[in-house]
Amino acid sequence: MLRAERLAVRRGPCTVLQGIDLELRAGEVFGVLGPNGAGKSTLLGALSGELAPAQGRVLLDGRELAAWSGAERARRLAVLPQSSTLNFAFRVEEVVALGRLPHASGWQRDGEIVAAALVAADAAHLAGRSYLALSGGERQRVHLARVLAQLWPGEAGQVLLLDEPTAMLDPLHQHTILQAVQALATRGVAVLVILHDLNLAARYCDRLLLLERGRVQALGTPAEVLQAAPLQMVFGLEVLVQRHPERGHPLIIVR
Repeated sequence: MLRAERLAVRRGPCTVLQGIDLELRAGEVFGVLGPNGAGKSTLLGALSGELAPAQGRVLLDGRELAAWSGAERARRLAVLPQSSTLNFAFRVEEVVALGRLPHASGWQRDGEIVAAALVAADAAHLAGRSYLALSGGERQRVHLARVLAQLWPGEAGQVLLLDEPTAMLDPLHQHTILQAVQALATRGVAVLVILHDLNLAARYCDRLLLLERGRVQALGTPAEVLQAAPLQMVFGLEVLVQRHPERGHPLIIVR
């Protein structure tokens, strides 16, 4: 799967990520938490191959990312950035179909996958509309459908990287989207998702990485990472950590 070894990234003279060792596992949702400027998006950029490491390396199935051809890597690794720029009046289905470009599955099969991905992202009702006529949250769901279509139906050996996919969504769609991501993981896909909401991370992630100033502060299960002392140290928040009364995962309450 996808592994980072002794990863460091510099921006100009500044080291913004240092000493990162992690491995994404098939079938798990791996969450990344941290305050603004902690290095979360930089980590995703390095894991996706967009940013070159200053030290260390990123491996996909034991091969460095640069050793994979573009199409070959795109069939294995999909990325949803924090913001996606598209200024053409494509129909929603055409945007989602961009995720099928690395494949040669035929227009009929691609159409079936686009429709299924739109359903999974709770965006099927947007079909036929112009992308430019959509709200920010609707666009976000369409782009999620695009990366789901890129890996559809999902299998072990594939990786999905998501940078704040719930940022522009209402509470219902935050849960809908993370449930779709979780369903993809159950098929074997390794998922990394950057989140700001601690309670969403507690509910949907199998493991969590807590970053501060480009370094790992904690790595483990939600119960191991989401504790009052490290959360206060990293976020400056005084919190109570309780167990969810029905699901048992940590429940974070700001004091």
